[in-house]
Amino acid sequence: MRVSTAQFYQQSALQMSSKSSDVNEQMAYLSSGKRVLTAKDDAVQYGTLVGYKESLANIDKYQRNITQAESHNNLQEIVFADAELLLDKINQDMLLANNGRMSTEDLQSLATQTRNNFNQLLDLANSQNANGDYIFSGYQTEKKPFSQQVDGSVNYSGDTGVNELQVAKNINIATNQTGDAAFLKVANAIGDFSVSYPAPPASNTSSVAVESANITDRNAYNISAGPYTFATDPITNNLTVTDSTPTVVFPVLPALPAPFVAGQTISFDGIDVTLNGNPLPGDSFTISEQEEVSIFETINDAIAWMERGSVSTDQEQYQVDYNAILNQLNSAMTHITSRRVDSGIRLQVLESQKNRHLDSELNITTGKSNIEDLDFAKAISEFEQSKLALQASQQAFSKVQGLSLFNYI
Repeated sequence: MRVSTAQFYQQSALQMSSKSSDVNEQMAYLSSGKRVLTAKDDAVQYGTLVGYKESLANIDKYQRNITQAESHNNLQEIVFADAELLLDKINQDMLLANNGRMSTEDLQSLATQTRNNFNQLLDLANSQNANGDYIFSGYQTEKKPFSQQVDGSVNYSGDTGVNELQVAKNINIATNQTGDAAFLKVANAIGDFSVSYPAPPASNTSSVAVESANITDRNAYNISAGPYTFATDPITNNLTVTDSTPTVVFPVLPALPAPFVAGQTISFDGIDVTLNGNPLPGDSFTISEQEEVSIFETINDAIAWMERGSVSTDQEQYQVDYNAILNQLNSAMTHITSRRVDSGIRLQVLESQKNRHLDSELNITTGKSNIEDLDFAKAISEFEQSKLALQASQQAFSKVQGLSLFNYI
């Protein structure tokens, strides 16, 4: 069979191109350190590798979210820890203020100290992170959440938004607690109602106080009927409760008013009220629905109580107010501790999830390595063979293409 010069060159070029391609392919394996680079290398294992790479990319995303969530919750946990210390100082000052040997000047000094603690707590509530975002504003992180008014009250300007980050396939973790939930929505120490005792010159000579007031039957409760007034007849000492209309709701007709018995639970309109002490003739007070009390309101009440100084009249009500404030301060302490615990629980979940991701990452990386990592000894041997084959092909072409009949004449 005759081989034309053109055919010879074409076949030689194809052969050298094939050998060169083999060498380049081997070089690609060696430079990457991988044996599976494309689906043609191993179609089945390549599909598995794609799944592994997607899982590792997700883990990397989750780990970044965990780091961010840890930063936010760590900062809030620190703020709540500082708030606990401030509330404990205020509580200790309140206990000290009830010492009968304290003068008006002493009480005024304690009031000033408590006001300073109030201001520090307000600063904590307006804390910002490293980016300048307010951490208790909900979604409105650029807005200062709390502002003190002229009358000393504190307003909340944030919203109720809670941000979340995904830290695992089916797990989202909150990164913030809103300011209203953290500092305003403290459980009322006596239940679902606040109490307004008589202001001077009226008096509470019996030291009667509301120990608890709770809505026990929502179906029977009429939200528009309050506030409710408790009054003791000056002559008969019979206790009656009237709503805002005013209609007597206790005792319920046809029962007649009767003297109050200590420890008795008073029930009306789906509400149960327990009194501490025995009301004397002429005593009266009102209750209004209030399930939650602001921490700032409670501290303002404590400051106002201290600023009254040493009183010589209305001692009974003075002590009733003190007990109510102290109980509410304890409720505020419990509330802030629970907020701190929430942050701590989130941090524990994040730490646990981080460790799970590290374990998963190790397992996936090991499996991925078993599939795609190159056997360098074998690869180098194949590379050398391919290179020799290319060189042999090139040398053969060089020799053959230089032959001519003139070499034999």
